[in-house]
Amino acid sequence: MKIIPTPINDLFVLEPSVFEDSRGFFFESYNAQKLSEHGIEYNFIQDNHSKSGYGVLRGLHYQNDPHAQTKLVRVTQGKVLDVAVDIRRGSPTFLQHFSIELSAENKKQLLIPAGFAHGFVVLSEICEFLYKCDNYYNKNSEGGIAFNDPQLNIDWQIPAQDIILSEKDKLNPLAEAANFNFIYQP
Repeated sequence: MKIIPTPINDLFVLEPSVFEDSRGFFFESYNAQKLSEHGIEYNFIQDNHSKSGYGVLRGLHYQNDPHAQTKLVRVTQGKVLDVAVDIRRGSPTFLQHFSIELSAENKKQLLIPAGFAHGFVVLSEICEFLYKCDNYYNKNSEGGIAFNDPQLNIDWQIPAQDIILSEKDKLNPLAEAANFNFIYQP
């Protein structure tokens, strides 16, 4: 497994070693020991699975401390544009984002630590999206940022008229008005 740093501190792309033959393929999607060898240690305690159609945009979401979540995300069917926004006050990359195409085909994963807002938009007809979390869902600590915040300037790679949001995500505020409590720890 390759562990690839991104331009944003603490955010990593994981690229598995895939073994293919006439029967199909095999790969390790998670190995705590290999991550630990790179100084990355999380105790994942909850797995989530979503299915969405083209244009569904989920995000940008986060949970405030003390219920913040680190997520390890991947796609098992279809493809998405996955986006993480650094919302750690004092970070040299505060309010910068990183985006990557995750697909069943490329098998890449994104490791998103606490202190990031996260979202994805479905680029394929159908998508199944899996994520491991190191903390449980807590409704009272959840927050969101508007996907189209001009300060973030995220290119979601699909026409705006094709984006489908939940009623809750339609109400997400701009980053400057969002309530998050993360402080960067170098």
